[in-house]
Amino acid sequence: MTNALKIHPQDNVAVALRDLAPGDALEMAEGTPQPPIIAQEAIPFGHKVALTPIANGATVIKYGESIGLATTDIQPGEHVHVHNLRSVRGAAKR
Repeated sequence: MTNALKIHPQDNVAVALRDLAPGDALEMAEGTPQPPIIAQEAIPFGHKVALTPIANGATVIKYGESIGLATTDIQPGEHVHVHNLRSVRGAAKR
């Protein structure tokens, strides 16, 4: 049963379609990623989960667009939220 949604092909995060428990395998509409991505911690419904390794300072991509920068290294299956993501929305372009 589908439990996560990757919105755009370039996204490095997916959205949890239900609460995910540690150890749950991500199952997406386009098929289970190979190798499977396993939730490393509880991920609440509607929150983001990393699909790829995201290095500290790297761009987090959702909707095919940058939604912020990682504030720490994030591994596949980890929860991506305010504790490890700094928003750049509305930031002045330099």
